[in-house]
Amino acid sequence: MRDFDAADGFACSYGISNTAKKCALHLEIYTALQQIVLMRFSLALVVAATTILVSCSSKESQVPAPIAVSTAVPLQRDIMDWDEYIGRFEAIEDVEVKPRISGTVTAIGFRPGVEITKGAMLFQIDPRPYRAALEQARAELMRSRATLTNARSERDRAAELRKYEAVSKEEYESKQAVLRSAGANVAAAQAAVETRRLDLEFTTIRAPITGRISDKRVALGDYVSSGETLLTRIVSLNPIWFSFEGAESFYLKYIRQAQHGERESSRYAPNPVEIQLADETGYHWRGQMTFVDNAIDTNSGTIRAHAVVANPEGFLVPGMFGRARLLGSGTYKALLVPDEAIVADQDRKLVYVVGKNGKSAVRLVETGPMVEGLRVIRQGLAPTERVIIDGLTRIQPGMPVTPRQVKITPRAENTSPDSIPAKAPVSVNVKAAH
Repeated sequence: MRDFDAADGFACSYGISNTAKKCALHLEIYTALQQIVLMRFSLALVVAATTILVSCSSKESQVPAPIAVSTAVPLQRDIMDWDEYIGRFEAIEDVEVKPRISGTVTAIGFRPGVEITKGAMLFQIDPRPYRAALEQARAELMRSRATLTNARSERDRAAELRKYEAVSKEEYESKQAVLRSAGANVAAAQAAVETRRLDLEFTTIRAPITGRISDKRVALGDYVSSGETLLTRIVSLNPIWFSFEGAESFYLKYIRQAQHGERESSRYAPNPVEIQLADETGYHWRGQMTFVDNAIDTNSGTIRAHAVVANPEGFLVPGMFGRARLLGSGTYKALLVPDEAIVADQDRKLVYVVGKNGKSAVRLVETGPMVEGLRVIRQGLAPTERVIIDGLTRIQPGMPVTPRQVKITPRAENTSPDSIPAKAPVSVNVKAAH
C-alpha cells in the first residue's frame, strides 16, 4: 500500500490528469487509516492506564488499616480452687419405728411432721395381756424361791445326819442335786419376770432419737406385729449430712496433692465445704468433710463422700438437692481477665494479646472458676501481656491494632471462697499425719 500511495502522490504532485480523480480518493482513504491507527493507539493507552490504576489500588487494599482495641494487663490474685459436686442432704440418723411386741394400738401420742425429743411417747399397745403375763411370771418366781428354800432345808438336815451316818451318801448327794436344781429354777423364773417386765414396757413405744417425725402408718385399733409393722419414721436434722459422689479423677488429684503436701486428704482433715440450694444464687451453707468411702464403685467409677453441716433451725431436710464446692487445691497465683475476652475454639480456650510488633497474637489458655466477677487464667498467659478485651469479632491473628490501655477492675465482691476459705488447711507432713 505504501508503494501505491507513493506513486499516487507523485502523480498528483505533477498534475497528471489521468489520475486526478483517483488521487483524491486515495487521500481520503489514507486520512481515514491514520484516524483508525490513532484511535487504536489511544485505546491501548487507556487500557494500560486503567490496568496500572487497578493494580495500584489492589496493592493498597491488601494492607488493612489498624483496628482500635482496648487492652489491659490481667489482675493477679492468690486463690484456691474449689471443685463442684451435685448431691443431696441425708439424715445422720434415720429410724423406722417398729413394735417390739404384738398387740392392738390403743393410743397415739404425737403430732405428725413435727420435732420430737428422745423418749417421747409415740404409741401405746394394749398392756393388759402383758401385765397379766408379768404377774404370772412373778408368781412362778415366788414358787421357785419356796422350792429352793425347802430344798436347802432338806440338804442341811441331810448334812447333819450325814455326820452320824444316819443317811447314805447317795441320799445326801441327791439332796444337793435337788438344791442346785431349785436354784436354777429360781434364776429362770427371775429371767422370765424380767422378760415379761420388758414386754410390758414395750407396750409404750417411745422415740429412740431426737428429730422430726413422719406421719403415723397405723390407726387406733390396728393390730401390729412384733418387728414387722412399720409405725412411723424419725430422722435427725441437726447436724445433717450432705452426701455426694466424686469422680475417680478428682480422687486421684486429691491423693497427689496430699502426697506433695499441697492439700490434706478429706479422709483425715475436715476440709471446708460450701453448699448452694436450688433456689439460691450463692453458697450460704458451710460444713466440713467427715467421710470418704474406702472403695470406688466399679459400675459408676465414683467414690462416695459426705460432709457434716450445722442445721440448728431444721431448715435443711433429708433428700434436699444441693450444689457443693469442696476445697480442691492449695494456694496458687492466678490471673484474672473478663470472661468476654476469652474466645472458645471448639475444645480450646484462647485470648488475643498485643505482640511486640503491634499486631494481634493468640495465647492458648487454661481457664478456672469465676473470682470477683472475672475468669481465672491458670496457664498460658504472662502477667505483663496486654490482653485485648473488646473488638474480638474483627480480630484475626497477625492483624495490626491500635491499643487503648484500660484497667481491669473487680466486677463483684469477693464472696467466693476461691481466695480464702472458711478454714484453710495448712501445709501438712503427709508421712507424719499417716
